[in-house]
Amino acid sequence: MKISGRNKLQGIVKEVVKGAVMAKVVVDYKGDEIVSTITVDSIDDLGLKVGDEVTALIKSTEVMIIK
Repeated sequence: MKISGRNKLQGIVKEVVKGAVMAKVVVDYKGDEIVSTITVDSIDDLGLKVGDEVTALIKSTEVMIIK
């Protein structure tokens, strides 16, 4: 599969919290956390669970930096 996004970060699923429609997925990336919200259907389709190795694909038109 080819993807235009270049910001791919591999990590381990640390937490999955399912709601009625959406779910929160926390990925451990080198000791930092990446948090994503995806649909519960996507969680089920991927068979996503704690401990899974995943790739977070980050595509954004804007990144803000605060000091």
